Amino acid sequence: MLIIHRYIFRGLISPFSINLLFLTVVFLMTRMLQITKLIVNYNVSLSAIALILVYSIPHFLVFVLPMSVMMAILLTLMNMSGNNEITALKSGGVSLYRLLPPVVALACAGFLATLFMTVYGMPRGKHAITQLTYRMLASNTDIGLKARTFNDRFDGVTLYVNEVDLKTKKMKDVFIEDRRNPRAISTIVAPEGLVMKDIQGRSARLRLFNGMINQVEREKRSANAIYFTTYDVNLNMAQIARLGRFSRKDEDEMSLSELGAYIHKVKDNPKKYYDALIEFHQKFSIPAACLALGILAVPLGVELKSTRRSAGLGMGMFVFILYYVLMTAGRVFGEMGIFHPAIGLWAPNALVGIGGAILLLRTANEKPNYVIGFMRFLGRQIRECVLKCLPHVGRR
Repeated sequence: MLIIHRYIFRGLISPFSINLLFLTVVFLMTRMLQITKLIVNYNVSLSAIALILVYSIPHFLVFVLPMSVMMAILLTLMNMSGNNEITALKSGGVSLYRLLPPVVALACAGFLATLFMTVYGMPRGKHAITQLTYRMLASNTDIGLKARTFNDRFDGVTLYVNEVDLKTKKMKDVFIEDRRNPRAISTIVAPEGLVMKDIQGRSARLRLFNGMINQVEREKRSANAIYFTTYDVNLNMAQIARLGRFSRKDEDEMSLSELGAYIHKVKDNPKKYYDALIEFHQKFSIPAACLALGILAVPLGVELKSTRRSAGLGMGMFVFILYYVLMTAGRVFGEMGIFHPAIGLWAPNALVGIGGAILLLRTANEKPNYVIGFMRFLGRQIRECVLKCLPHVGRR
């Protein structure tokens, strides 16, 4: 049995590595549009781009690792079943249960790796990206001038711009609320503006044209309106970097101890309380998906009996998408307070794990699995539909 276990484990390593690499690249490609925009429009350095990609990897691996574990188990057992190796082992008196140790070992390794990412890697990566964003904003004001978005990263200043020309640095329909003077709060409205920076990049100046300033003095209980032709608003860019260094962490940037203290602190605020609980339970429920999906992949791989990787990839994608939909629905219901967040986040693992255990039991006892039969039928119907809609693909 030790030789058989080594053979199965070696068969699992190759598809796991390929899926892990491929899916990580696919997830990173989703950032290419944002990265291209940073390079072309804001002249962000390649070193900063590389850091963004590195810090983003833990977030992607949280979802890539469970999927890679499931796909590796599914493809390996499906290939063994298609080559009649499973049948030969059963004929030699080896039950399906005796083939599970290498599968369980891979699922447990995936669980530990994903748990490390959710508890340590993802919070550190998210927080590092936040700090990097503040440093980039301090050195490049244009990143903070996102059109049709209220920007309050400048200390004491809230900025809104309806339209920004990234080439000419011109702004249209500018709204600024300046609270840096506690005695008089100023609201500035201008149809046009221009971004100007000093050589060192320590400060920025917004030059506004043909606008109006509304000042409200609380102590005197008076309001003034001032019309101007040209008006400059100075922004301290170095202060933004200091503000980012001491800014409050979001829930997904907190460690377990910080998140536990935060949950206890916001018990009286249902919205923040449920969001924090969702983040806490998600750190453990997503790693547990490696075990639940790994159990389900065993009977699916044995029953499919095909040497075509495309069939296994399609089945794996279908199962993972179904699991992700269930997890998303549970998260939404938890945020709305319909039921406790723990129920919504752990229910998909319970459904998939129990369903996989039942299918595994029936497969090991040579009993018909109607669920797998239905999935086969559904796959054939989808394939026939695609071939009818795309006759050229069918002829190939």
